[in-house]
Amino acid sequence: MYVTGMNDSPSSRRTVFDDEHEAFRDSFRTLLHRRVIPEYDKWEADGLVPREVFVDAGAHGFLGMAVDDEFGGGGVDDFRFNAVMAEEVARAGVMSFGINLHNDICVPYFIRYAEDEQRRRWLPGLCSGELVAAIAMTEPGTGSDLAGITSTAVRRGDHFVLNGAKTFISNGMNADVVIVAARTDNGANRHGGLTLFVVERDMAGFSRGRNLEKIGMHAQDTAELFFDDVEVPVSNVLGEVNEGFRYLVSNLPQERMTIAVASAAAAATAVDLAVDYVSSRKAFGRQLSANQNTRFTLADAHVQTEVVRSFVDDCLRAHVAGELGADRAAMAKLAATEVQGRVVDKCLQMFGGYGYMAEYPIARAYVDARVQRIYGGTSEIMKEIIGKSLFDGVGRGAAS
Repeated sequence: MYVTGMNDSPSSRRTVFDDEHEAFRDSFRTLLHRRVIPEYDKWEADGLVPREVFVDAGAHGFLGMAVDDEFGGGGVDDFRFNAVMAEEVARAGVMSFGINLHNDICVPYFIRYAEDEQRRRWLPGLCSGELVAAIAMTEPGTGSDLAGITSTAVRRGDHFVLNGAKTFISNGMNADVVIVAARTDNGANRHGGLTLFVVERDMAGFSRGRNLEKIGMHAQDTAELFFDDVEVPVSNVLGEVNEGFRYLVSNLPQERMTIAVASAAAAATAVDLAVDYVSSRKAFGRQLSANQNTRFTLADAHVQTEVVRSFVDDCLRAHVAGELGADRAAMAKLAATEVQGRVVDKCLQMFGGYGYMAEYPIARAYVDARVQRIYGGTSEIMKEIIGKSLFDGVGRGAAS
């Protein structure tokens, strides 16, 4: 549900977006109002976004914007369009709509690493929405540790035989194509020997477990995936054999930017929700907004939101220019998701008991916010990346 307030025009005081991005924003917002928001409560209850919504999004040009137009994409490699959608999804409070997962995280692997035949086979469907994509990295025993992946794929003639299990896979129930990371060389070091495979919906031995119940983002299908002697053709290897770890690491900064952008927008929306509420609600004979504590709390939340959004915008510019490092992307995700958590919590408090009621958008914002500090690499992982970057070259410099 959209709210009107200080953030009603998200880019009114920002310079990262151009007029074409704002026109795109208006079009995407129309899709959300027409197709997503009216049905969203039902999807939350069902635990699934209907597949036809992706087809509708594709028909209106909201899938595969960076894909060449010969495959049905937009032909424009500008991540700011993706960022606009992440902001609008967060602003509308429909965080379970996994369009950014499809566009920002999965499709780039096909663009960068697929061969010509694979592009012809998969990209048109990924752009039209007829193919929904997921990526399967996380395993029950590994969490954020990509080097600890234990799923295996053994070459047998013109197939690889894939075995293993993945968990917490977003779009896992809807997905027609799943990028699966598996170990193809057990003799390699922990950061080598991984390969990416495209597992298709109807492959024998590929099965889905539960659509996992979560405390938030209920409409986002999050699944367990199982691979029992799945024969994956060599033609479904994505990129080079044993190069999977490098591919995964190189794509993580963009995933973290998507999360950071959404978190900054969600925090700003929470402030708007709280401002609207305290402006109309009375307690003890006076408007809540007349209380100094209310104004101070929301002023602090607003400042935190504006500061982190400025930093995220700066990182967004760097990413579009091809200059964003892994450490800066980690900073953006860490800062934005932590601010989101603090701000949404403070804003919910403004609602009193009503903030705990599921029918209020602030309640949904609260439970949806929690996972932002977990997926895409936990806050602790972000700190480790940033901490290591501080000391890169320090020892060498001291010794020289």
